[in-house]
Amino acid sequence: MIRASHLKRIASATLGALPFVGAFASVLWMLWGSGSLQSRGVGALGDWAIGCATHPIGAIVLIQALYTGLQSLLWMRYRPFERPEGVVWPKVSVVIPAFNEGPMVERSIRSVARCAYPKELLEIIVVDDGSRDDTFFHMQRLRREFPDVVRLIRFISNRGKRAGLEAGFRAATGEIVVTIDSDSEIEAQTIHEMVTPFLVDPKIGGVAGRVAVLNRDSIISRMLEVQYALAFDFARAAQSTYRCVACCPGALSAFRREAIVPHLTEWTNQTFLGRPVGHGEDQALTNIVLRQGYDTVYQRRAVVHTLAPTTYGQLSRMFVRWDRSYIVEGFSFAKFMFSGYREKNRVLPVVTFIVSNMRLVLFAWGIVELPLVFTEDLTTLVHASIALAVGALFSAAYYLRIERSFRFIYGLLYALFSVCLLQWILPWALITVRDERWGTR
Repeated sequence: MIRASHLKRIASATLGALPFVGAFASVLWMLWGSGSLQSRGVGALGDWAIGCATHPIGAIVLIQALYTGLQSLLWMRYRPFERPEGVVWPKVSVVIPAFNEGPMVERSIRSVARCAYPKELLEIIVVDDGSRDDTFFHMQRLRREFPDVVRLIRFISNRGKRAGLEAGFRAATGEIVVTIDSDSEIEAQTIHEMVTPFLVDPKIGGVAGRVAVLNRDSIISRMLEVQYALAFDFARAAQSTYRCVACCPGALSAFRREAIVPHLTEWTNQTFLGRPVGHGEDQALTNIVLRQGYDTVYQRRAVVHTLAPTTYGQLSRMFVRWDRSYIVEGFSFAKFMFSGYREKNRVLPVVTFIVSNMRLVLFAWGIVELPLVFTEDLTTLVHASIALAVGALFSAAYYLRIERSFRFIYGLLYALFSVCLLQWILPWALITVRDERWGTR
């Protein structure tokens, strides 16, 4: 007789494999159904891989599909970190940089001040980065409400998020420093969960939390709810199994203070192509931690709810900033990824780096092939569209695994939205990579 626990494991494994199944089916449908494989002399279904390998774009997409399969297997191996017995909790400093955040900063501070972590072991350092609205007024009100926990730092003028975080890091007295965005709220057990991995393994230097969408009041924010789930709970969980999460996100991250403070000057004075870098502070911190030989991991149970963009303008500016950071920090990681910066698990981070950068190749190929789109017959375009829908459907269905919600339909909308309206962002980020402006204020 099959036990309920066995059925649950089977269901979990099946849903975990859905992204790979979707990617596999998409490639097969697009290349076989459109006649690309047959035209290359591939006459049997068993020879589909040969056809893909000889089809320029098919080879790249096939690699992406196989990598998604690898991620699925790694994701199924992931387990959240469990608290050790008889744990002695360390002192924790929570740094919240804020700029023109208004009343939202109050909600952010209060969520930390009211969390379940022992108050005698918690300090909240809030940095006002020269706000021109009433942000500091709200910070002062929370300082009066929680005088034993909240500390304030105020800049006369805006100096940027890195400067705000640097001031918080230097003022911190805790062994562990947690960073939270000022437009975000944490759950009651989030600080406990962020600290737990550090207690389990001294080699862990950085922890990424799970980022969920706080506002679901527009189609864009609802689409991002599904996309965030795939980006954080799927991709980062897979990376965590080989202890190399590429980016501990600014919305919720934790670091060993001893791993960060000696490198703060280098971090705040970072330049790229002769200009200061004003974005990507989270990924830059992650690279600093990795370069020292520490591991970076993901803690699924540590959840932060953050405000997501609600308009196309906000979304595109956020993605441009993220892609600029991705490009700059990609170069930074490439400088040491073949060195002996870690004792084991060196191959998979390199594989992740290479496969991730294939989207640049895909975009270049798309530009070359764009004129041919208008000369293709309708059948080919239909097959390509169905391939996109199948891949998106299986990937979005993963959302059912973690949220048990049919809002995964918004993942399908996001796939179409991304193909039609967001493909310009990466090349624009590459062209304007020296632009250090934040872009969303």
